[in-house]
Amino acid sequence: MSDDARFEDAREKPLNIGAFDAEDLKVLSALAQDAVFPVTEMSWRPGERRFALLINRFRWEDHRAAEQHGRPFERVQSVLVIDNVLGVASTGFDRADPDLVLSLLAIEWQPGEDAAGHVILTLAGDGAIRLSVEALEVGLRDVTRPYAAPSRKMPDHGA
Repeated sequence: MSDDARFEDAREKPLNIGAFDAEDLKVLSALAQDAVFPVTEMSWRPGERRFALLINRFRWEDHRAAEQHGRPFERVQSVLVIDNVLGVASTGFDRADPDLVLSLLAIEWQPGEDAAGHVILTLAGDGAIRLSVEALEVGLRDVTRPYAAPSRKMPDHGA
């Protein structure tokens, strides 16, 4: 009998996962929580029906090992891709501000009719991005090696 995969099993291997249902998306959201990205790293390609973000993801799968071994917490650049996108709307931030850095809190699924629905990217500071999709298809792929988190701290949302 085999054991379930654990966060600790990832070690230095790059993450490459997809979400095709609400349960998958919960896992992907947990791994992308507290990612930061400049507003300039958002890309909406209507002809390809694709929305993508280049994010600096906190490596939640490694934080316990970092604490145990006394090494810095890590971040990694990752690409978050949402496919089958029919439309994009945003609120709570100025997309025209090239110096704006956003923080991703959660990725959620709001089902509609048939396979359609909305992918909601909730941002810190009451911002949000709503993607109308024909079907849920979200991918998260690490594209660089991990690096020491500049703050040297684990994100903290307070109690």
